[in-house]
Amino acid sequence: MENIKHQSVVVNGINMHVAEVGEGPAVLLLHGFPELWYSWRHQMLYLASKGYRALAPDLRGYGDSDAPPSPSSYTAFHVVGDLVALLNSLGLDKVFLVGHDWGSLIAWHLCLFRPDRIKALVNMSCVYHYFDPKNPSKKPLEEMRETFGDDYYVCRFQATGEVEEEFAGVDTAELVKAFLSNRDTRPPCIPRGGFQYFAHQNPNPLPEWLTQEDLNYYATKFKKTGFSGGFNFYRCIDLNWELSAPWREAQIQVPVKFVVGDLDLTYHIPGIQDYIHNGGFKKDVPDLQEVIVIPGAAHFINQEKADECSIHIYDFISKF
Repeated sequence: MENIKHQSVVVNGINMHVAEVGEGPAVLLLHGFPELWYSWRHQMLYLASKGYRALAPDLRGYGDSDAPPSPSSYTAFHVVGDLVALLNSLGLDKVFLVGHDWGSLIAWHLCLFRPDRIKALVNMSCVYHYFDPKNPSKKPLEEMRETFGDDYYVCRFQATGEVEEEFAGVDTAELVKAFLSNRDTRPPCIPRGGFQYFAHQNPNPLPEWLTQEDLNYYATKFKKTGFSGGFNFYRCIDLNWELSAPWREAQIQVPVKFVVGDLDLTYHIPGIQDYIHNGGFKKDVPDLQEVIVIPGAAHFINQEKADECSIHIYDFISKF
């Protein structure tokens, strides 16, 4: 870990913290919620050992990157703009791209808007169009509320101020532990005041893939920043859908490998497995070359199955 270097780069009007290690072709790794660049620590060191330059930023609103105050400043357009500006600042014409969770959603948008900057993509957990409504006459949040109810976590995160206050009343380390170690495949529905229970419903020791040092790193950063930056990504779901209308039927035109755990809650959203395995995914992503379902793996797969995911990434990008 001491070989990983850190710098702050001015991009798209904000300061973005970037961790990097290694020399060679660049691999850009994008984290999700509630995570940081640190989520890719294992893959970064592995890729560096294989002759790659691994780059993992804290996305806007997270960690040591700036957090604009307005929720509307967290659209996919803003974040893709940050990343393109980062590539420009570092003098990188094209990169390999890896995403997980919200990082996957941003990665899909980066490939959609700027396929000229991407050599190949390895995405984890969230398929293309993950948040798009099945009924095009409805906005994403409207459909989510009808399908899962107002207590669905995405809907709960819309309550600016209220959910921040609720999170502030829960021990940060316990909250992060609860998210990272969750293995419930049901849609997360948490009523008002329920995050205290959520954080303490699993009093078991840390999973073997998550050390106390790891947990302390996350907790220290989120105690400093709070969770508003992460919530704001969710608060732009409808806005992303509206602004992306010109690309509504557009396909992803880069080579793709998709990796998901069979215990990942995203894999159990109604209709997702049919979409992945029965042609819908391949229609939207015509150069989808591999789909890997890892047995026994839950949502935070790049940490839980770190070695396996590192090998999956390397095996794919080494073809190009």
